[in-house]
Amino acid sequence: MGSQILITDGTERAALASARALVAAGHTVHVAAVRQPSLAGVSRGVHRCVLATDPFADPAGYASEVGRIITDRGISVLLPMTDASVEALLEHRHTLPPSINLPLADLATYRRASDKLQVLELARTAGFEVPETVVLNCSDQDVAWPDRLFPAVLKPHRSVVAVAGKRRTLGVTFVRSAAECRAALALLPPAAFPVMLQRRVAGVGEGLFALRWEGHTVARFAHRRLREKPPAGGVSVYRESIDPDPRLVSAGERLLDALDWKGVAMIECKRDPDTGRHIIMEINGRFWGSVQLAIDAGINFPVLLVQCALGQAPTAASPRYRVGVRSRWFWGDVDHLYLRLTRSPAQLHVADDYDSRLRAVLRFLTIHPGRDRCEVWRWGDPAPFLFETSQRIGLLR
Repeated sequence: MGSQILITDGTERAALASARALVAAGHTVHVAAVRQPSLAGVSRGVHRCVLATDPFADPAGYASEVGRIITDRGISVLLPMTDASVEALLEHRHTLPPSINLPLADLATYRRASDKLQVLELARTAGFEVPETVVLNCSDQDVAWPDRLFPAVLKPHRSVVAVAGKRRTLGVTFVRSAAECRAALALLPPAAFPVMLQRRVAGVGEGLFALRWEGHTVARFAHRRLREKPPAGGVSVYRESIDPDPRLVSAGERLLDALDWKGVAMIECKRDPDTGRHIIMEINGRFWGSVQLAIDAGINFPVLLVQCALGQAPTAASPRYRVGVRSRWFWGDVDHLYLRLTRSPAQLHVADDYDSRLRAVLRFLTIHPGRDRCEVWRWGDPAPFLFETSQRIGLLR
């Protein structure tokens, strides 16, 4: 008999993938979201929950409201999907029913893993390469930085910070010169600091994904990013399952051991084209946007995590998966193509010899039968794709 599962952040693709997987496994799945309807909330077989509180604006109120849903619906496992909801629920864990299974690392460990500056030293010790980095504080905006750093990226030490009592998401900023860097720094709130100025890393993006429980790796998976939004680096919109490099696995295991990690995690890297070594970008201590690819390839992370949370033996120990499976987020890929057609290489922060516009169109139109999967569209569950499409063309707001 299945359990009662609550998934938060129903607008996220990770929530949709998790909901589909858990419904298929026989669980009763409830999907909560502030915006209604939501992408995962229209999926077949789920039960919607309306949230009035946003985890960014009122983390404590959000946790209390989630706690009431848990009590009212008899929820046994809670799966938050975004950094804001994870941190709100961990920070205010005391407002949740004591019996709830929240299969995450503790708050201190989660914050440590989310701090990109702290992760750099841990990663270096674990065996990863790290980008050339200069750490900046608020007072460092007039410092002369070496020209060799540029082009570069500015990274706040954390992706989610508190500003005026509310949480705010901060992304990376591409800068081509010291002047651009100073202008970008001036726009950041004080909570963003320390900020890392890192030399841009060339190479293909690769990710190692793992489920750790009680000090052991239950499952792992790896993929390579084929297209991203924006093209210079961001959210993957087309990706492929790969055999993980043994060096990546060893370094990743040492890093997660150092963190004493519990739950799912994604270690995002760039692979140096000259040395083949993996240069770490960051760790995400939650489900990632492309989790559907892992499920399609044979690693059902949501089901395995729920089994661990409930004290059940996982259905497979370190299960194998199919290599060469590709997953495409269609509307994200449309965004990628639009940027390629309407922006110059300089505007996109890519090299001048980057693929031509014609090549971008041809790549978009190319389908690999038997290998390509559409992330959101499913014949047996079309409503999420139709919902997303309606939003994109302006029929829904």
